[in-house]
Amino acid sequence: MKSKAAILRGVGIDWEVTEIDLDPPRAGEVLVKMAYAGICHSDEHFYTGDSVPSADMEEMMRAAGVPVPEWFPMLGGHEGSGIVEAVGPGVASLKPGDHVAISFFPACGSCRFCVTGHTYLCDVGAEIYSKEMTTDHTRRRHVTGPNGSEDLMAMMQVGTFSEYVVASERSLVKINDWISLEAASLVSCGVTTGFGSGSVAAGTQVGDTVVVVGVGGIGMNAVQGAKAAGAKNIVAVDPNEFKREVAPNFGATHTAVDAGAAVELVKELTWGVMADRVVLTPGVVPPDLIMVAMMLLRKGGVCVLTGMAKLTDMMVPLVLPDMVSSCKTLKGVLYGEMNPREAMPRLLSMYEAGTIKLDELITRTYKLDDINDAMRDLRAGRNIRGVIAF
Repeated sequence: MKSKAAILRGVGIDWEVTEIDLDPPRAGEVLVKMAYAGICHSDEHFYTGDSVPSADMEEMMRAAGVPVPEWFPMLGGHEGSGIVEAVGPGVASLKPGDHVAISFFPACGSCRFCVTGHTYLCDVGAEIYSKEMTTDHTRRRHVTGPNGSEDLMAMMQVGTFSEYVVASERSLVKINDWISLEAASLVSCGVTTGFGSGSVAAGTQVGDTVVVVGVGGIGMNAVQGAKAAGAKNIVAVDPNEFKREVAPNFGATHTAVDAGAAVELVKELTWGVMADRVVLTPGVVPPDLIMVAMMLLRKGGVCVLTGMAKLTDMMVPLVLPDMVSSCKTLKGVLYGEMNPREAMPRLLSMYEAGTIKLDELITRTYKLDDINDAMRDLRAGRNIRGVIAF
């Protein structure tokens, strides 16, 4: 079938809105008519090249026997919601008419990580940047280019910047049909990742002091997560004045313009003890931020690294004696250490009850044709979250 979609042909090239070809769903797959797609920094990382290995890095990967994905052309988008149009053979959990939120990680349910409750680490995640479907490993997303028909890599195996998505049943989470699809699109990635980072992954406890560095679409929800976990002080750190002004609406008790300024603020708030948790959620994590983040921590504190760094930034400064003698923890976190099939409905239930805010996260809504405007607004920090309405 034909679908209007936004694709990226290479680093630094504007998004192109064009018609693509999607093969119909096969066994274990579902066709979804998209309602909303979120604008997330993970897609921007491919435009900037931050998430694309250099030629030298790719050569090292090949030498180590690591498969190098065919990054482009790429069908963008990994956050969103829609309505099931059709299902392939063997699909048991969904039927036409069901409302779904997209999960940017498929979960097989049977690998070591899934059966121990860590579906965000599912082994199928190794295939999210493959041009082949995770189901039968065939290529069934296509676009016509200067050299004829080309196969598409769909971002995170979904590609939500498209009127229609064909994806594995494992990538879709059924939601109640009375829930706003616009709100549901947000728990697909940003809300779940951020909320979990500020609560579950950080281990936030009642009375804690939590610092969130970078309060965009992920960080603002880390603020909400810390609040829900009972944090006493929540310091929202961002150079963007607009985001600092909005942060108290989501639970921030204090704000700071940068991590350095937050050190003195936190010292004052905690009588020198320092923060219990630090959550790093800027659009791009600079290496020198890690050292400041560890300075913000108290003894025994936890620093959560959720934001992505440039692939070329492989070294970070750390004061190792301080980590040892102060028993500090620096940990990488994916999906906020939440299991999307359980977390998304739970967060939407909290939204219904008024205990977390979703509608207020959306700063601006765009049409698919305006994808480059949406990305520029993301780059400039004008939005908490921008969404595409189909």
